[in-house]
Amino acid sequence: MKRFESGSLIPGATWHAEAESEAEVVRKAVDNLRTLHGETEVRPDMIERIKERIVDTDAKSATKH
Repeated sequence: MKRFESGSLIPGATWHAEAESEAEVVRKAVDNLRTLHGETEVRPDMIERIKERIVDTDAKSATKH
């Protein structure tokens, strides 16, 4: 499972997205920017910044055992 925490990009933000693939997490994040924040154009550099902050939650749980 992949996860993006918006607070990792925008201090104080609490929204997050989870999905099986990185592409789906990015799609959800971009959709959130458009619908909740009124962004009409999401620049490629913003998409890259989102991708850089996506974590693999399966890897986190595997290291806790």
